Amino acid sequence: MNGNKPAKSTNILILGLGGVGYYLAKRLVHEGYAITAIEPDGELLRHADGNIDARLVQGNAMSIECWKEVGAKKMDYLIAVTDNDAVNMMSCQIAHRFGIPRKIARVRSTEFGSKDSLMSAGDLKIDLIIHPEELAAQEIFRLINLRAGNDIIAVAKGQIQAMATRIQENSPLAHRKLKDISREYNEFPFRVVAMTRGITTMIPSGEDELLPQDQAFFMAGNKDLNRLMGLTGVEQQTRHRVMIIGGGLVGRRLAELLGKTFAVRLIEKDETLAKELSFTLKNAEVLHGDGSDSDVVVSAGLLDMDTFITATGENETNIMTCVLAKHLMTSHNNSKKGNQSNKQAKCIALVNKEDYVVLAATMGSDIAMNKKILASNKILKFIRRGELISVAHLHGFDAEMVEIVAAPNSPITRKPLSKLSSYYNNKIMVGGINKDGVWEVAVGDTIIQNNERVIVICMSQHLKDVQKLFLA
Repeated sequence: MNGNKPAKSTNILILGLGGVGYYLAKRLVHEGYAITAIEPDGELLRHADGNIDARLVQGNAMSIECWKEVGAKKMDYLIAVTDNDAVNMMSCQIAHRFGIPRKIARVRSTEFGSKDSLMSAGDLKIDLIIHPEELAAQEIFRLINLRAGNDIIAVAKGQIQAMATRIQENSPLAHRKLKDISREYNEFPFRVVAMTRGITTMIPSGEDELLPQDQAFFMAGNKDLNRLMGLTGVEQQTRHRVMIIGGGLVGRRLAELLGKTFAVRLIEKDETLAKELSFTLKNAEVLHGDGSDSDVVVSAGLLDMDTFITATGENETNIMTCVLAKHLMTSHNNSKKGNQSNKQAKCIALVNKEDYVVLAATMGSDIAMNKKILASNKILKFIRRGELISVAHLHGFDAEMVEIVAAPNSPITRKPLSKLSSYYNNKIMVGGINKDGVWEVAVGDTIIQNNERVIVICMSQHLKDVQKLFLA
């Protein structure tokens, strides 16, 4: 690969078009990679054929003849993301025999791939092992460890922070255009780099207005984060109580991680599983009941919680239960003036269908988490090494945060940012820039120089446009 530009000769073989495979194939095709996919399910193939410009082959991942048919020897990457761990791991062994240099496998079991495992990634001939449920649990754990459970992403080695929060009716920023906000609150540099309204994500311009219930992503320097939190009404909490609905792979792992630090209460609908979890989860309280029932969650202490998480295997249950919980918490707080204990209560929904992510974030979830997106982002980061320095998905937004280097004489270096709107208006925004080794928030009169590192926020479908803007 050459600089920031995707190598056109990069050939990627994907096994499995359910879930991660389909989402990943769409994103890789958008970025110009040559994709071949093997999938045994004819219905999944027909759906993919109408939406993805890739070579699609109906076949069995364990068929050597099928591998020969797709030209496995010419592939640069194998991505094995079928629903079967054993097939994915065995596929990497087959890929090794065909000489495919880089191999990625989705493995749900955490008993494989770590340094302490009986079989390491090296033993399995796998370059990157993806554990989607572990990724989701770790990401929620990271968010809860942050201030008040808001989504805060540290980039540029922690020098720049991006924070998501919902705009309240009484916020000083509500009903204000972004250009007016920046003029009035100019004590420190910050930018609104992405917004969602309803189910629509936008990369805003100065003429756009913040409205109550908008979910907004702010960017500021690390030293200014506390001032930004004060401006947006985000408070820090010293104690934390968590309720988790669902004791599946994500809920169970999350209870393990959180239970060592926080007070955790888990509600599981299946009585047998609830009993099992009550013995295995030493640092969490496990209750048997239907977490989608308002009487059950209120009796279990919902109104005393700081963070509420839905982690069942059903999208609709997770989204609607979060809506219910948010309503109950808000009503409780409004009825008890002066009681601040739940003021910053947050709802996090695990959403398994990517089309529902923005919907969940706008209906009541403060953060919508998707295992497929998390897994795909980790795979994309591995593949993009040498192209984009890093890419982070903004939870609940159809947007990405990218770190990239401006190539000499590229379009982005020719004018101040305010004069380049025709290139990226409402699609791309430059949020931060590295000047002489120091990261700072970019503003309208910023001029990007050759070879400077930049943080860019873009709509997910416009990653290719980012690359064009930063290439000579």
